[in-house]
Amino acid sequence: MRNEPRPGRPRASSRETLAEAACELFLEQGYEATSVADITRRAGVSRSSFFNYFSSKSDVLWSGLDARIDQALEALTVLGAAAGADPVRGILLHVVHDFAPDPLALALRNASAMGLEEELVRDTGLRSARLADGISQAARRSGIAAIPADILGAAHATAVLSALRVWAERGAGHGTPESLAQEALGGIHDLPWKI
Repeated sequence: MRNEPRPGRPRASSRETLAEAACELFLEQGYEATSVADITRRAGVSRSSFFNYFSSKSDVLWSGLDARIDQALEALTVLGAAAGADPVRGILLHVVHDFAPDPLALALRNASAMGLEEELVRDTGLRSARLADGISQAARRSGIAAIPADILGAAHATAVLSALRVWAERGAGHGTPESLAQEALGGIHDLPWKI
């Protein structure tokens, strides 16, 4: 006897199920009041399954963006001495390209309801610092002095993360994170790449 797949909605992966359960619970009872055990119970999976996909409760929100930042940092390193405004900004736009609504976007849009304001400020700062350092290092490899390189790194990282936040806060139908990032990166014109 063969098991035929049932028609209808395809079964979600455990990762998606866990993320959905976490977001529901964050909205219902708040981020701080939600434990990993609550999430796994709601998702109907084991605690070990949770840690197969996420390293922490916070990782549920950030893992998608973290993977994109990791790719950007690798691409920035590959640029070497050829780093310049256009290639760097192209890499940064790829961080937000086709960014679909996910747990992070939901958290950014509902930070107050989820009790995530402080968590998001702290964790956004960590991502911004990582990205800023990668950009600064790329600028230094291209011959820019340390202080202007650090300023360029901070400005570019802030533009990308701010665009993502504003896009999430506005909600669906109000542009793309990529268009907002292009606009934000364009606003850095007073900080030339070469000094």
